Amino acid sequence: MHGIILSFVLLLIILVLPILSTASELNPERLSDQPWDHSPITVYIDNKSLPLHYSPTYYTQIEAALEYWGEGGNGKLNYTPVFEIVDSEKADIRIRWVENLEKNASAPSEVAGYSTPWIDNGRFVRVDMLLGVGDYKGTEWIQYDDETMLVLAKHELGHALGLEHSNDKQDIMYPDYKQKDNVNSLMSEYGSLLLVAAYAALAIIVFFAVSWLLRKTKR
Repeated sequence: MHGIILSFVLLLIILVLPILSTASELNPERLSDQPWDHSPITVYIDNKSLPLHYSPTYYTQIEAALEYWGEGGNGKLNYTPVFEIVDSEKADIRIRWVENLEKNASAPSEVAGYSTPWIDNGRFVRVDMLLGVGDYKGTEWIQYDDETMLVLAKHELGHALGLEHSNDKQDIMYPDYKQKDNVNSLMSEYGSLLLVAAYAALAIIVFFAVSWLLRKTKR
């Protein structure tokens, strides 16, 4: 009888481990504690290959976003980044704008910004950052204003500094603009409830299975 119960316990562990693995990834705030192995971090802002609806004030929003992170940002970094804006496409962080990310850069639907880190031995070699300048609402084109661009720039620079998405809606790293990256939106929003439900369902199954076996043994 003890062998049967032990088998059920092992089965329970096997079923729960994948859930725990997923749950541990629900709020990964930091991709790396020290993603860059040097300072300053050079930044190239492409103000030459510009989309139709680009606004010259967007450049200022990038500068403001760099200042935000240089002054501590959301407080989640383990280091203080120092930036240097350079006129070279060989910079560490390379920022450019496109008219529409989904159409012009094959990004996921409804994504407003996208950062691609190139990593070697756990450190960033470079980060390519794309920022859309607007999106369609139905058939109407809506251009992003400066406030929206500032939020996008801060968010994407957070990724370029090693931060992942946050579940805190007050955090700049919360995916306000559905910047999906590697976040499963269902698990991100309902992960805790799903985990509790899974535990409850497994507990009920094991309880009834063991009860049935006990009754059968007594017969």
